[in-house]
Amino acid sequence: METPVSNAHMINLDAAALRGWPLPMPSTEGDKEERGHVLILGGSREMPGAVILAATAALRAGAGKLTIATGASVAQLVAPAIPEARVIGLSETPERGFTKEAIGALDPLAERVDAILIGPGMRDEAATAALVRALLPRLGSTSVVLDACAMGIIVNPDLAGEHPPFHFEQPVIITPHAGEMAHLSGLAKHEVSAYPEAQAAGAARQWNAIIALKGARTVICAPDGGSWQYEGGNVGLAISGSGDVLAGIIAGLAARGATLAQATCWGVALHALAGERLAKRMGLLGYLARELPDEIPSLLEQGANA
Repeated sequence: METPVSNAHMINLDAAALRGWPLPMPSTEGDKEERGHVLILGGSREMPGAVILAATAALRAGAGKLTIATGASVAQLVAPAIPEARVIGLSETPERGFTKEAIGALDPLAERVDAILIGPGMRDEAATAALVRALLPRLGSTSVVLDACAMGIIVNPDLAGEHPPFHFEQPVIITPHAGEMAHLSGLAKHEVSAYPEAQAAGAARQWNAIIALKGARTVICAPDGGSWQYEGGNVGLAISGSGDVLAGIIAGLAARGATLAQATCWGVALHALAGERLAKRMGLLGYLARELPDEIPSLLEQGANA
């Protein structure tokens, strides 16, 4: 376990900090290509809604072009729910993951998207890890966000043999909560919860990833030692689909040209502020993850002031 560290060095993501770190904006004559192309890869027969939530959030965060790659069994359900998207149906394993043949369908897109989010609604961690492992070398300079099942590449790095500590060749964003972080790191959940700064910072260096360790206080750490925290939001955000929305916001901001760290920090703040707005208007409990993305455009317009 990492030695406990103080959070005194962490940057608080308050309104002033966000105003001082403005997101890239398209030119007034900019087209949808300038706003960025985002690919959402995920979904399954049991959870087709996850990609719908993530895709909606990516567009609300300002991405200009959207492609969704999901299971062939649900592609025609997803398509009418997101009419703005191109939807690609991928072949599936019996365990509800995607087969290696899916790479062929995705290859033509690999160098044409600005950001890719992999994981929402996916099943079969081993098959997903194999897919991610095959995709990453094809993505070049594309910003990569790994969520949910796709983070499992860290504990399924290869098919056989002994492995050195996991390390991404190019930095990516991962978005675990404490339970997922425990699974990825091999620590007990209570150890992760007790020392989130140390665990996130150590893993960021080891894995070469921007890590958003989600919780009532979300800790964000970068491989170069940068670290931020956001305290806000409310318990209403603890609802099915909320993490898919967060991942989609981050991917949408990355597609617009935000750096990995900036997209993650702004995404965490916008997600929490959207929850605060909904709680004020609707009540602390009972608002839905699908309602969060609608708050994002006005928050962006106002510079993320609650």
